[in-house]
Amino acid sequence: MNSRKMLVTGGAGFIGANFVHYWLVNHPGDKIVVLDALTYAGNRASLKPVETDPNFNFVQGDICDTALVESLLKEHQLNTIVHFAAESHVDRSITGPDAFIETNIIGSYSLLKAAKKVWIDGPKSQGLESIPHRFHHVSTDEVYGTLGPSDPAFTEETQYAPNSPYSASKAASDHLVRAYHHTYGLQVTTSNCSNNYGPYHFPEKLIPLIITNILNNKPLPVYGDGQQIRDWLYVEDHARGIDLVLNKGRVGENYNIGGHNEWANIDIVKLVCQLLNQRFSQDPGLAVQYPQAAAAIANKAESLITFVEDRAGHDQRYAIDAKKTQQELAYVPQVSFEQGIDLTIDWYLNAQDWLKTL
Repeated sequence: MNSRKMLVTGGAGFIGANFVHYWLVNHPGDKIVVLDALTYAGNRASLKPVETDPNFNFVQGDICDTALVESLLKEHQLNTIVHFAAESHVDRSITGPDAFIETNIIGSYSLLKAAKKVWIDGPKSQGLESIPHRFHHVSTDEVYGTLGPSDPAFTEETQYAPNSPYSASKAASDHLVRAYHHTYGLQVTTSNCSNNYGPYHFPEKLIPLIITNILNNKPLPVYGDGQQIRDWLYVEDHARGIDLVLNKGRVGENYNIGGHNEWANIDIVKLVCQLLNQRFSQDPGLAVQYPQAAAAIANKAESLITFVEDRAGHDQRYAIDAKKTQQELAYVPQVSFEQGIDLTIDWYLNAQDWLKTL
């Protein structure tokens, strides 16, 4: 497509907002309409830097509202959907799975149904070819289940084996996207990504939770022994990967996007503690700005680490094999973990106004 007119669902969430920022900078002629219900993890303030861009529009609404999605596709003549909107916190899926079934499965189905009606059925009823389009579905590595310490990393051929209501609901949505391609000819792609980190991350997830808890002199909860391993990717590199999938990926294919950057949870926590200890020792002004953190840092931030009962059904290890994405799309993460974690900590140290909006 020479020009994309794009619906970004969940564009006020963590990854969605970063994707919107990335796309408007790197594709200045394209149009973006964000659809977000602004539930607890969706924050309009995350889109403040792009509010005045003439190619940006925001609509507060639910992806389960099929009629609304149809009207947006028609009104703005949209030809691309990038679907981020999802309930994504495993803990919440364990205590309240209903919202995950509703948003991740029913919501995805609603989008697929609207896209098929506008892009395929409408033109067909008039004897025309379908409108050139792309439906890109953003999924997770958690649909593949868990790995042992020496198991090979997940590939696109790994059998799905979700272990939480969250990952099961995402797996279901992946299958629906595939089915709409093979049954109806909807032009789809799917990406399965490893753990993201970076700016605008809601502080219930590990890295922002550790940073914000240190700044507020609160305990740093670590599940079990903290030896669960995750592959970490800077969020802008995820946006870059989706860009490549949209513009170079084969229709109907899945692409893994990973960081080649495995860390045990406890080691991530200790690293963030050490980096904040350094920040406060190098910049005395931070102690004035964050007096509560100064008390924690005086005893070293590691003193706040608190081991808690492990999460039910906690997956031990995720790791992404992104060879297919590298070979077909020339994808390589551009932000090293050392750079990315520094950028993330710096962002949170300067994000008090954003944090107050939560």
